[in-house]
Amino acid sequence: MATRISPTQGKALFDQGNTLFIDIRDPASFAAGHLQGALHLSQANVDQFLANTAQERALVVYCYHGNSSQSTSDWLSEQGFNNVVSLDGGYDVFRQQFPECIEEIA
Repeated sequence: MATRISPTQGKALFDQGNTLFIDIRDPASFAAGHLQGALHLSQANVDQFLANTAQERALVVYCYHGNSSQSTSDWLSEQGFNNVVSLDGGYDVFRQQFPECIEEIA
């Protein structure tokens, strides 16, 4: 089972700049706003992601509230990624605590 991290821990990883944040929310929600530099992962691009992403890459998976991201983190770990965590509270909490990290489309 993938590790869960707090929004504060997620912010520390965000600030380091070498962690890939993966947004698994629906396309409209991602388009409306997401963490700066986040990758939107969906059924449409998951095969390309698996083929082109180094398995050592540090990944933080997030969804709306931190529930779906847990199962996706577990699945990515099963695919061979060895540094995957799930963001507790998801986009909702992170956006409230760290609005400066969010890229929003007006």
